[in-house]
Amino acid sequence: MEEDFNIPIVLIAPLDWGLGHATRCIPVIKAFLHLKWKVVLAADGESKILLQQEFPFLQVEHITGYHIRYSAQADRLLLKIVSQIPKILFAIKNEHNWLTEYIQNHKIDLIVSDNRYGFYSKKIKSIFITHQLQIKTGNRFSDAFIRKINYRFIKNFNECWVADTVNSINAAGELSHPASLPSVKTEYLGLLSRFIKTNTIPYIKYDCCIVLSGPEPQRTILENAILRDLPFLKIKILLVRGKPQTDDILTVPNHVEVHNHLSGIALQEAFEQSAFILSRSGYTTVMEILSLQKKSILIPTPGQPEQEYLGKKLEENKLVYCTCQESFSLLKAWNAACSYPYDHLNLPIFNEKVLNRLLSGT
Repeated sequence: MEEDFNIPIVLIAPLDWGLGHATRCIPVIKAFLHLKWKVVLAADGESKILLQQEFPFLQVEHITGYHIRYSAQADRLLLKIVSQIPKILFAIKNEHNWLTEYIQNHKIDLIVSDNRYGFYSKKIKSIFITHQLQIKTGNRFSDAFIRKINYRFIKNFNECWVADTVNSINAAGELSHPASLPSVKTEYLGLLSRFIKTNTIPYIKYDCCIVLSGPEPQRTILENAILRDLPFLKIKILLVRGKPQTDDILTVPNHVEVHNHLSGIALQEAFEQSAFILSRSGYTTVMEILSLQKKSILIPTPGQPEQEYLGKKLEENKLVYCTCQESFSLLKAWNAACSYPYDHLNLPIFNEKVLNRLLSGT
């Protein structure tokens, strides 16, 4: 069958640090499909599997990921990341070379990179998606230095799309609204959430939906802490392990239902049927929780200043209950969350109308 060259083609590639980047690309992919674009994806590892499960009808190219490892000790995380800088720079160069070769052999009209710094072309319009214009390091001097480096990479792209609302009332705070913006055209998308709140009152099936995610070994460390406490919290719990590549079976109490992974549709249903969501304070999950206006318990990944900042900021606004992993007790967290005075914030959600406006340049 001959290809219709009148149909514009977009190549979308998410970063492979956890599943959050691939997850938040889902509404972007759907928006392009609604606007009748042909979508080609490029991913690796669990991100690739997740996208193939969500879009089995789309072409998914293999592109090597960054494969960054995190430290089991929070105080060693920065050193662990710094030690992998040569590998990160090599991955950036490698993905740029991969893209250069790919566009020589395929028709592509637009490139969308979710935090892949090397995924741009001088020949084809390239978009960089992020929520971290300001990357948190825990030190304001190094924050300023890192922002300059971040903007130097972003300058290679034609536009920067930020996954947050442009308003002063927003989800990511200083992360998405730093003192200065990149030199390239910068647009705010609204929340990049797979989930859209409906007007119907959901049937509550679970007291708490626990969603594990993020890089190892911290995902497993939190999972083990939760598993130890499950027998003592006699409520209906749904545990989603965030492991799409495994068929492992966990032995849990009868009041706990376990899934290694859920599709986007199934996870939205689980969220809507749950009174509370317990998860990391990763920004993608935060956007999904806020979009559904759910009560939540957030546990920042130890040593990740971004998640620690988000958890603190959102708790100050009474949008979430936040607790640290070092002293985490599932029973104590549940009791505290049940008496916490939650507020709700209705923030704009990204959709195809927003995408159409961005593509038309108006």
